[in-house]
Amino acid sequence: MEQLHALVADGTTYMGTSHRQATVRNKVGEVREGLHALFGLPDGYEVLLGNGGTTCFWDAATFHLISSHSQHLSFGEFSSKFAAAVKAAPHLGDPQIIASDVGTHPFAIADDAVDLYAFTHNETSTGVMMEIQRPVGAKGLVAVDATSGAAGLMVDPTQFDCYYFAPQKSFASDGGLWLALCSPAAIERIEALATSDRWTPAFFDLKIALDNSRLNQTYNTPALATIHLLASQIKWFNDNGGIAFSSGRSRQSAEILYTWAEASDFATPFVTNPAFRSNVVGTIDFREDVDANRIATILRANGVVDTDPYRKLGRNQLRIAMFPSIDPEDVASLLACVNYVVGHL
Repeated sequence: MEQLHALVADGTTYMGTSHRQATVRNKVGEVREGLHALFGLPDGYEVLLGNGGTTCFWDAATFHLISSHSQHLSFGEFSSKFAAAVKAAPHLGDPQIIASDVGTHPFAIADDAVDLYAFTHNETSTGVMMEIQRPVGAKGLVAVDATSGAAGLMVDPTQFDCYYFAPQKSFASDGGLWLALCSPAAIERIEALATSDRWTPAFFDLKIALDNSRLNQTYNTPALATIHLLASQIKWFNDNGGIAFSSGRSRQSAEILYTWAEASDFATPFVTNPAFRSNVVGTIDFREDVDANRIATILRANGVVDTDPYRKLGRNQLRIAMFPSIDPEDVASLLACVNYVVGHL
């Protein structure tokens, strides 16, 4: 609510103007500087942004982040999509895809033929998180899809070259915008490919995004409300201790959720390895005689929304969001509601 109130307070001077005017560019600058501080980015790292969300960024990366060959860790719906985009790109070689069963994650294998390793910090569809580490001996860039993990999970920026995300999860904003934290090596790759003979649509041109980001603007008009909401959330994180604060809230919520599930006689964590269990998206399986869909329907009818499982996973489970803006006490209250509903079914 505080984000919405801040937007309303600035609405008459901020909304409805060109994204190239100072009021908007100052807010974009606030976002870029705030993310730099939040993630403790080393010197030389830059914050890029552009329209279209993470799906758009995957396509952009096929033009200006991958030289020829990439390796992808695939362990759910979203981690597989970047690989599919690369496979469809006629100017790139077939990607290496290392897959594992849902509920787990695979590990990268260093290969001199690979110029980009594609990781996913948190697989939103399954509730699996992975620690971000450069593969030993790898020479290629490390690009990390962090859409549901950014700010809710700790990360060492020296272990990635491009950490990209959209702001609708941990940053409690809206989608349709991508942000990318890029190392000097990633910037060098973007600039090198921009001077090659590779044809690139302007909307997917990361060099254009880089040039505009340095001016605190996007290539084409963004949703101004999204940027304002994002800036407010970043400020809240930084004012209260940075990423240790934001990820700490998610970690506390996760401890509440998984402790409850392990003690329950009708629920259990879907991810069996505790080290792989996400702190931002928890997936909880239910006993066969307890209908999770019915629980979700009853919760929704009483104003508790969006606990449904990921549709393509097809399991009898609930999926619980634990993003930093969610008070851990609210997660505890939700679980009390689940206990009440199951007890009365």
